[in-house]
Amino acid sequence: MKPVPHATSLRRAPVQRRSAERLTRILDACADLLDEVGYDALSTRAVALRAEVPIGSVYRFFGNKRQMVDALAQRNLERFTEQVGERLKTAGEGGWRSAMDAVLDEYLAMKRTAPGFSLVDFGNQIPVGARNAEPNHRVADRLTELLSGYLDREPDEDLRRSFLIAVETADTLVHLAFRMAPDGDEKIIAEARELLQAYLARVLD
Repeated sequence: MKPVPHATSLRRAPVQRRSAERLTRILDACADLLDEVGYDALSTRAVALRAEVPIGSVYRFFGNKRQMVDALAQRNLERFTEQVGERLKTAGEGGWRSAMDAVLDEYLAMKRTAPGFSLVDFGNQIPVGARNAEPNHRVADRLTELLSGYLDREPDEDLRRSFLIAVETADTLVHLAFRMAPDGDEKIIAEARELLQAYLARVLD
């Protein structure tokens, strides 16, 4: 079992293995219930019941459901960057285009398979539907750090801004694709891929 990252929303980071496993069960239950009932109907009590832990165990880690969902989003981001990193190890000399494909493919895979991801993804919009959703800065910053070494580029402000624009664009178009079809409209995804390549070519070629 992989350790749960110590998200900033945690009241108390798990120290013992048993505590870490309990936190994993809580976040797994939170993800499943998001798919079943949505964010508004989600409750800490329902998560405790699904995870088969005392309600006090939930409050030991989280003060409210928003903090719990944000920790799930942080775990999603950790898993995403880990999977992209593994893809980059086998990408060979494909350059930034192979890296971009790896990023988009892993995002699509999580969108299709990761419990709760369709509502929460990386936490840029919590609670779900909030009008004042935060930009995808933490996703873009993580990708900048991950990809700058692979691309042999200095992670300067220009690169960070370019990745933020690319991430926001991909986020919007992928959400559109999944509103059009349950597994993502392939034509919209293809258009998104082409658009991202055209934009990033101006910066990375």
